[in-house]
Amino acid sequence: MNKGLRIVIRYALWGVICTLIGLISWLSLQARAAYQTRIYLADQLVANQELTNILVKYYRFEPLPLGGRMLLPTYRLVALYGVPDYPALGVLGEQPIAETFARAKEMAAQYQPFSDEPIQPTLEIIASVASAFLTEDGDYSQEIDLDLLDHWVAEAYREGVYIILDLQPGYDSFPDQARYFQKALVNPHVGLALDPEWRLRPGQQHLRQIGSVAIDEVNQTAQWLADLTKQHRLPQKLFLIHQFALSMVPDRHLLDTSREELAYLIQMDGQGSQGSKDGTWQAVLRDAPLNVYFGWKNFYDEDSPAIRNPQDTMAVTPKPYFVSYQ
Repeated sequence: MNKGLRIVIRYALWGVICTLIGLISWLSLQARAAYQTRIYLADQLVANQELTNILVKYYRFEPLPLGGRMLLPTYRLVALYGVPDYPALGVLGEQPIAETFARAKEMAAQYQPFSDEPIQPTLEIIASVASAFLTEDGDYSQEIDLDLLDHWVAEAYREGVYIILDLQPGYDSFPDQARYFQKALVNPHVGLALDPEWRLRPGQQHLRQIGSVAIDEVNQTAQWLADLTKQHRLPQKLFLIHQFALSMVPDRHLLDTSREELAYLIQMDGQGSQGSKDGTWQAVLRDAPLNVYFGWKNFYDEDSPAIRNPQDTMAVTPKPYFVSYQ
């Protein structure tokens, strides 16, 4: 083959490659545009109750509790945290179920004057509780009763309250525990939170070391949740990661935030003096992945000299899209 022919073939191949790259880019843009169009149309349709009923009945195309299909940045969420009927683990368990919903709504209302976005009343239920003792399946994590969880999820749907399932998996993995709660997660008003503090590595024990999770495990969990959301035509789901130490999620910059089915949020859940919490907030914000929102946590007993009121909480920069109380 002479030199001239080789040059012609080389340029021809290069042209084919460039054409393929352009085609792939165009298809990607078209897919993204189609997804955004579906979200926009859903947001318009849920404003009409009759059409909403049709979508729910025939297509299971359900909206979020306050309407629409896009959770963030449409809304901000304010949550009570804990385990039903177990006050030692948070304010969520300090009162019966009806009073819990009323308290969540009252707390959300206190935040509304400080937000242009509607405040979504929320409960963050610890679905698997870290245990200091060996559990039946050997993972130092005790899942709450599924019938109890089903009852709270169903009542929350009727009350217009969003639910977040918080996982403290011990030696279990986040993807495996998330699958265990799939029945709850196929509801349109249920999101997921990962609590790496309670993800044990070999040889660790709860309360003796701070746990951590590999970023691959986080991404696997997010991928599974996004696929579940897409499969069941659900509204965008909250995917929350608790963090107060950077060591809890090594290689956090590799978090894959590409799935539009999920609203990615990192919550600063450090406790102590307000100065210390401000420092932890800045550390969590620093070098964070793209396409994530941020949340703040208030502790009634551990924060000093006093817990922040709603106005002071919403005065932090950036303004948190999620606030929870323990």
